[in-house]
Amino acid sequence: MRSEVTWNDWLVAGIALAAGIVAGLLLRLTMRWLGKHAKRTAWSGDDVLVDALRHLVPWAATIAGAAVGAMALPLTDRVRGIVTQSLTAALILFATLTATRVIAALIKAYTQARTGVAGTATIFVNISRVVVFAMGALVILQTMGISVAPLITALGVGGLAIALALQDTLANLFAGVHILASKTIQPGDYIRLSSGEEGYVVDINWRNTVVRNLSNNLVIIPNAQLSSANMTNYTRPEQRMTVLVQAGVAYDSDLDHVERVTMEVVDEVMAEVDGGVEEHEAAVRFHTFGDSRINFTVILGAGEFSDQYRLKHEFIKRLHGRFRAEGIRIPAPARTVTLHPSGPGPSAVLPQQRDASPELGSLRPAGPVPQPGPM
Repeated sequence: MRSEVTWNDWLVAGIALAAGIVAGLLLRLTMRWLGKHAKRTAWSGDDVLVDALRHLVPWAATIAGAAVGAMALPLTDRVRGIVTQSLTAALILFATLTATRVIAALIKAYTQARTGVAGTATIFVNISRVVVFAMGALVILQTMGISVAPLITALGVGGLAIALALQDTLANLFAGVHILASKTIQPGDYIRLSSGEEGYVVDINWRNTVVRNLSNNLVIIPNAQLSSANMTNYTRPEQRMTVLVQAGVAYDSDLDHVERVTMEVVDEVMAEVDGGVEEHEAAVRFHTFGDSRINFTVILGAGEFSDQYRLKHEFIKRLHGRFRAEGIRIPAPARTVTLHPSGPGPSAVLPQQRDASPELGSLRPAGPVPQPGPM
């Protein structure tokens, strides 16, 4: 093999490198064109693949051109091996980053398709990124001629110390994985804890769960605390829910007429108000003889948790107006107080007070005390 590099060698290497760069640019334009057509399809997976390949393909073409150019140069076997290993490691690095991007995007797309919300479970995204990147790093080290067995052994020995130092972090990590694996909570669910926190689950990451309440504020709950708390999930097993509204009418009301009018208002609200469920089996149930009225419960159907406030608002307004039009009274609580005249009788006893002296503690008349006469 020749040891001197001529201008002809440099020219061939430059042409190969330039060809790789030009091919990379052309492929990038091609991938951009494919990306526009991929957005027109209903499946989001092709968008993810085209977006990831748009970054990988140009670099792969450039690296291929550099490899061809290196082969054209009269390099020694040692230098050629170093160049080949470096280019291979660079190609593996770009492929690893691309695979990380593709897997993370597919997980996000799958989560959004399942929940129908923008929130995602980033704990799985982060875990997948770490796993793919770690595998790519091991392949790169193996390609560079570095043995990975001692490194894996060292990581196994040091894992115990790391686990002891990160007990709380690992507890939250495994609690988050357990929550998602058991499907008790998913992004988009509306939950309420026994401690009072409630809202829509926005994200479940490696440390905590992010909940957005109805006032649009974020509540941060550690995963370990969430997994051990008493909780109500208003989205599972069904997002639709039953809403109870309490009401009452006077004792002289015709209860059949009250029930018929109330059901007409219920049907009207379910059909006209957003969030109402028309096919829900609404009902009126009388249940209590109160102090001043007969109490009953109206059962409504809401599409989700936040819809109940709008439904209650409209139902109470319309029911109140309809009762007034029908002459149905909703009495206010009333109390009857009877006063009996009283006064001191012949046997009235004078009020007495306790002496202020703590030592005596005796009783004495409330009037003045007579003084003793002269001896």
